[in-house]
Amino acid sequence: MTLLLGPPGCGKTSLLKALSGNLDKSLKISGEISYNGYKLEEFVPQKTSAYISQEDLHIPEMTVRETFDYSSRFQGTGSRAEIMLEVNRQEKEKGIIPDPDVDTYMKILGLDICADTMFGDALRRGISGGQKKRLTTGEMIVGPTKALFMDEISNGLDSSTTYQIVACLRQLAHLTDASVLVSLLQPSPEAFDLFDDIMLMAEGMIVYHGPRSNVLDYFEGLGFRCPERKGVADFLQEVVSKKDQAQYWYRTEQAYSYVSVPTLSMRFKESSFGKEIKEDISKPFTRLPCHETAMSFDVYSLSKWNLFKACMSREILLMKRNSFLYIFKLVQLFIVAVITMTVFSRSKLKVDVIDANYYLASLSFTLMILMFDGYPELTILITRLPVFYKQRDMYFYPAWAYGLPASLLKIPLSMCVAVVWTSLTYYAIGYSPEPGRFFRQIVLLFVMHYTTGSMFRFIASVFRTMHASTTAGSLSFLFLISFCGFVLPHNSMPGWLKWAFWVSPLTYGEIGLAVNEFLSPRWNKLMPTNTTIGIATLESRGLSFDGYYFWISLGTLFGFALLLNICFIMALSYLKAPGRRALISKEMLSQLHGSEGSKNEAHKDKTVSNSATTVSEPKEGKMVLPFEPLTVTFQDLQYYVEPPPEMREHGFTGKKLQLLRDITGAFRPGVLTALMGVSGAGKTTLLDVLAGRKTSGNVEGEIKIGGYPKVQATFARISGYCEQNDVHSPQITVEESVIFSAWLRLNPDIDMKTKYSFIKEVLETVELYSIKDSLVGIPGVSGLSTEQRKRLTIAVEVVANPSIIFMDEPTTGLDARSAAIVMRAVKNIVDTGRTIVCTIHQPSIDIFEAFDELILLKNGGRMIYCGPLGHHSSSIIEYFESISGVPKIKDNYNPATWMLEVSSTSGEAALGVDFAQIYSTSALYQSNKDLVKTFSEPPHGSQKLYFPTRFPQNGWSQFKACLWKQHLSYWRSPSYNLMRFVHIILTSLLMGLLFWDQGKKIHNAQSLFNILGSMYSAVLFCGISNASSVIPYVSMERTVLYREKFSGMYASWAYAVAQVTVEIPYLFAQALVFVCLTYPMIGYYWSAYKVFWYFYAILCSLMYFTYLGMLLVAMTPSFPLAAILQSAFYTLFNLFAGFLIPKPKIPKWWIWMYYATPTSWSLNAMLASQFGDVQTEIVVFGQTESVKNFLKDYFGYNQDQLPLVYVILGLFPIVLATLFAFCIAKLNFQRR
Repeated sequence: MTLLLGPPGCGKTSLLKALSGNLDKSLKISGEISYNGYKLEEFVPQKTSAYISQEDLHIPEMTVRETFDYSSRFQGTGSRAEIMLEVNRQEKEKGIIPDPDVDTYMKILGLDICADTMFGDALRRGISGGQKKRLTTGEMIVGPTKALFMDEISNGLDSSTTYQIVACLRQLAHLTDASVLVSLLQPSPEAFDLFDDIMLMAEGMIVYHGPRSNVLDYFEGLGFRCPERKGVADFLQEVVSKKDQAQYWYRTEQAYSYVSVPTLSMRFKESSFGKEIKEDISKPFTRLPCHETAMSFDVYSLSKWNLFKACMSREILLMKRNSFLYIFKLVQLFIVAVITMTVFSRSKLKVDVIDANYYLASLSFTLMILMFDGYPELTILITRLPVFYKQRDMYFYPAWAYGLPASLLKIPLSMCVAVVWTSLTYYAIGYSPEPGRFFRQIVLLFVMHYTTGSMFRFIASVFRTMHASTTAGSLSFLFLISFCGFVLPHNSMPGWLKWAFWVSPLTYGEIGLAVNEFLSPRWNKLMPTNTTIGIATLESRGLSFDGYYFWISLGTLFGFALLLNICFIMALSYLKAPGRRALISKEMLSQLHGSEGSKNEAHKDKTVSNSATTVSEPKEGKMVLPFEPLTVTFQDLQYYVEPPPEMREHGFTGKKLQLLRDITGAFRPGVLTALMGVSGAGKTTLLDVLAGRKTSGNVEGEIKIGGYPKVQATFARISGYCEQNDVHSPQITVEESVIFSAWLRLNPDIDMKTKYSFIKEVLETVELYSIKDSLVGIPGVSGLSTEQRKRLTIAVEVVANPSIIFMDEPTTGLDARSAAIVMRAVKNIVDTGRTIVCTIHQPSIDIFEAFDELILLKNGGRMIYCGPLGHHSSSIIEYFESISGVPKIKDNYNPATWMLEVSSTSGEAALGVDFAQIYSTSALYQSNKDLVKTFSEPPHGSQKLYFPTRFPQNGWSQFKACLWKQHLSYWRSPSYNLMRFVHIILTSLLMGLLFWDQGKKIHNAQSLFNILGSMYSAVLFCGISNASSVIPYVSMERTVLYREKFSGMYASWAYAVAQVTVEIPYLFAQALVFVCLTYPMIGYYWSAYKVFWYFYAILCSLMYFTYLGMLLVAMTPSFPLAAILQSAFYTLFNLFAGFLIPKPKIPKWWIWMYYATPTSWSLNAMLASQFGDVQTEIVVFGQTESVKNFLKDYFGYNQDQLPLVYVILGLFPIVLATLFAFCIAKLNFQRR
């Protein structure tokens, strides 16, 4: 077993990926890697080795057990097949029933307690951070691979769990002859001692690679000695760092000068270890038969049929988990069907030439509904793609095995949709009554629904990101509907665009439905022109085809569905996961380019960073803003939650699940308290309960602040909470994030100059000043590293100048050096007299002993120690060693690890004691109770916490701050804003070309319908594009809003108004682009009045659609739900817009809906302002009438009512924006 050590960014991950054959294919690689003498090209490295990533990518809806089960199914038994058969035979003979393999691994990894809990995501409560990390490790080690490359697998784990996992890997390596290379950030000394070899990296070079036992002697030979009580791993990571190297130099007779990494690397190559490795590698490798069996020459472990079955059963499981989503969609469809059949009611429609248009409109509307219903496929697939790419690249299964079940299982859903829709609407609307035609409509709608779903899956698999896919999705909507022959008849299209009619799948739906209906016997009445009503209607729409075209259409749609599914699987097979961007500073860039001008820049920046490092040393005369030191006391805290349904299935019978039990203690100013316990003991839960962050469950017991009962509203003003997940706006720089927090949370009486000095001070304290201009970025994709994010989270809270700070695992995911920097920052803050509590997982000796007091919890949320640590942890060691049976601590052993091992469930079982019981009867417990009693009384002369206002800043300042941040965020989000502009430009050009110069050529009713069709398409599809692209953006910002709202930064309305306001300039520009392109191309009337109202109508339309998108996010708990709900609104906005069925034809029981639908007012404003005053005579259904009167009679658009129309149109954005602000303030979907 080899341990890979090195500071972040030194190339550990790249090395592990290169060795396991997982490096990006586009990178240039030289050199040679071989396994058992086989080169990488000669076998399948991804199946022979397992790369375990730092990122925990799993399907949120699957439980831990299911994730393990499917992983072991996909990975198969490898070369162990014969052994397994022999083992099974012997077990049967002896009548042994073994535990499933998976259960054993779950026990080893300590995941058996959460086996039936879902993985979870941002809005679904799942397993803890540490458990996620262990699941990622377990998912790969259940397979048969003999070479394991593990990347920082201990992030978020306590030291005893890390120790158990490393011990388990050691067993695995020694028993199965596996090769294991593990990179760890903060290995404890006891975990470090389990490794055989050490590989030390820095700046992409190997500085040492050899036996663990010789590493200290090797560095002593170079002049560096590891001090006592210093972890060897910490020493090794610091000895290669320029900042820390000097302190380890022990040759006092020689002057110290920095030994650079290239020099250390050279020295290693020249050493005996370096030469030995070179010799080993240069010898030719003798291949033995056993060497070949360890290799994997097949890409997949299972047969094609078994792969398909495994993927199929997983897809069925996920559909069951998401059943709410599918039921929700069906209910939505049912409601829309009921609305449709009552709008196009058979009692209102006659079999004549005028009403034939409404029958045709109802058929077109049906096709649109099926398209909208397929749209959520796109969002669901996008959220699953990251896990798919991970598992595909690990060769769990090929793309077809994933794609086929995803497609095939949608067939029954599509059938269900077609049957529900047709059964409800067919006879209610009054289509042709022959049963054959009814069943033909069901079949056509089924294929149509399946084809549109396949199309959206294909789009998602090609574009792969949410913004690009939603834009492509709405452009495809626009294309299909514009060219299907309903908005603009086939015979009215420009000649050079007619090909598009034949490539739109919707065309064939339109032809099939129209032919099925209008060639039936009841439409055979002759008209004066000697053609039947049915044929005349089809001709007017350019759909005059023979009856057999129904079957041609059906066949073509089947073809489209097949083609789209093949393309979907091809896209999944050949396209890579969306790229990752790394952001670097200009200084770094200039150093890389090494140009002359940039050298001066670098020199200038270096002086800045040097001054930053000198400032960050603790010194006298630090600037401290005034604050009131406060004590937190809590007595007999209990916390209960509803047990999850999976626990009930496995036999849990209680009404409530208790997560905290009898917790009593105190946190004092200037005292740094650690909150520790094994993973899942309730550390974060206790922190959340004390900070008032829990949104569910019942809390009992009393909490007092400064001796007075805690009031959450005032408490948020004097406390800070650093969350475990570092949630920040991605498009803001480090300094801007801190300025934003300071601006909103510091007392308004402090002048700006003092604020800025304080901000600089805080940035220097947490050592972020040198990267203050870096963008925060999205975790794991771009921007800051994990430890920089951690320090930013601390800075954002500290800059608020709180009296009490809660920190949830501030050192998780950091290497020893970064953790030391963070702890130094925390220590600097405590020294100013604040009260700080940190939950902590796996502290090194240095970090553990930086704390003054400790609260230790055991599983079940019970307290087993609360008191001082003592010098060199003497107090806690004394306490535990005084309990009979507890083994003495070894010399130089980490007290934190020892304590967690002793008090673990297995430790308790071995000793036969209950530490919680022992603590509750100890003298220490009694003295704590007395202490709590003392601090529960308010100090003499103190006053209850009181603030005249709820927030530090007034409403105007809150709004300004939020707007400033939103503005920066928007300006730096091209993926969102650029996509919107691309969409509106393409839409404008398409509309302009399709309706070229038709604006004044009004000869008959059809030419007016065409113009209205262009307006209808523009309003609906530009609006839908805006609404669907704003949803993911606001959804991402909402998690940041929850954190900032909990911190008491601003009122929700300030955020909402800023969010609404920041959109206005972008929407204004979009509307301007649209008018400048479409107005001259379509050739409308040139008068300032008409141009202005055309612009006003489109601007209002874009605004109310965008604000509707925001409102949907505010109303729903998750992004997929908002995506499904949006289609219901688009359906209503479409049906009641006045294009499919005009106002005079809408039944009186639905007319209120027409008035409540904003799109109807947009179309009214656009058409009436253009043509409401045109007196030209035109031919309408065989009679002549002026355009003005036709608009009045047919559409109900009256020129005189235009001022009222403009006012109401302007009210819609205001009403939706107000509702958005209300919902953001009142609804909280974050479950804690």
